[in-house]
Formats: sequence, structure tokens, C-alpha cells
Amino acid sequence: MTAAGGGAHPGWGTHNRVLRLDARTYLELIAADPSQAAPTLPRPFGLDDAALRAQIAERPRLVHFVCRVASLESPSAQDLRIEAMTRGALSWRIEMPVDAPAAALRWTGLRRLQPTRIEWQGGARPVRHPADALAASGVTLCRLRIASPCGVALPDALVDDPRIVVAQAARPALAAELWTPRGWRIVD
Repeated sequence: MTAAGGGAHPGWGTHNRVLRLDARTYLELIAADPSQAAPTLPRPFGLDDAALRAQIAERPRLVHFVCRVASLESPSAQDLRIEAMTRGALSWRIEMPVDAPAAALRWTGLRRLQPTRIEWQGGARPVRHPADALAASGVTLCRLRIASPCGVALPDALVDDPRIVVAQAARPALAAELWTPRGWRIVD
């Protein structure tokens, strides 16, 4: 099981690799891209946060999740904007913080448990999704666990997904339970 090459995110200071989990679910391994200049806003998902960098140095971490929505008409919060992006045959719109203070809030504490919404676009052609071009990995998402002291508001696309479990907890946490060719694994 090897993650496929994804690509760079110009202007964000990141690059990625992706691993197909099922027909419309993938795991994105994202990191700071040393070949890019420092971005004007903090890197997405808290990758510039010193505490998170220290945790990631110990081992890979599940730091955030993104949810596909059919239509991204307006941002889900006042401090977010919708950014259009394209890479090769892929086109999408994604919610991103409007400025550095909004980014610092978005990627820390309880706010990091709120999924970022994304709309994959197709225009005149059928909608392309990154998982369409990925080989089967043998890895399946069994459950995404979201632990929060005050609950989490999920987009409609996730409300009825039996793989998503939201539980009351003293500390915020995310964990993905995966079935792999080597057995059951947790990424948290």
C-alpha cells in the first residue's frame, strides 16, 4: 500500500500524496513543501503551529478532515472565503480562512474538528474526483471518530454516514479507524 503522488498547492506552501480508501474517500498526506516560498497566510490545517509540528515529528497525525458537498454556495463561517483551485483535470472550490488570525483560530482547538467543505467541479464534463484516478489501496475507512466537549455541527453530507461517530469527551480529538492489508489500524 503506497500513497500516490498528489501535487503541490501553489501559494499554500504545501504538497501532498493521496491514498484511495473507497470510491469517493481518500486520505491526503499533506506537508510543508520546501520547494515553495513561505505562504502569505499560515499553511492549511495548522501545519505552521509549533505544537502540531512537534507532534507530527513524533509520528503522522490526523489533524483535520474535509467533506465533499454538492454545492458550495457560501462559506460556513464569517471568517472563511471560498477559493477556486485547479490542478490538471481536477477543479474544486474549498473553504479557507480569510486572514492569518482566522487561520490561527480555524486550525486549533475545537474549530479544527469542524470539517472544511469542498466542492469538486466538472463544468461541462462529468465531475472528476481525486479518487477516480487512484488505484485501489486495500485500505478502507471503517470509522471517523470526532471527540468534543461540546458537540460538532456536521454538514448534511456527513450526518447520515454511519462511519462518522461524534462523542462527548473532555478533550477535542480526531481518529480514523482503518482496515488495511495488515489488519486494523488507528490514525489519530
